[in-house]
Amino acid sequence: MSDKSDHTETRATATDPRLLEQLICPVSRAPLVYDRERQELVSKRAQLAYPIRDGLPIMLESEARVLDESAGS
Repeated sequence: MSDKSDHTETRATATDPRLLEQLICPVSRAPLVYDRERQELVSKRAQLAYPIRDGLPIMLESEARVLDESAGS
């Protein structure tokens, strides 16, 4: 039975990529790009990166990281 609980725990913290494809930037209304490594949703138009915490996208401008334009995202 531990296999079932392990699977449930993984699903609870995993982010569904299909969900992420439906989200748009609340500031620019542009599509977002999922950065799996950083666990962020990136708005290139708004130059913001929204964090994903415990599998949930935090779509608040006040929580977003401002992208460094010189880094090329």
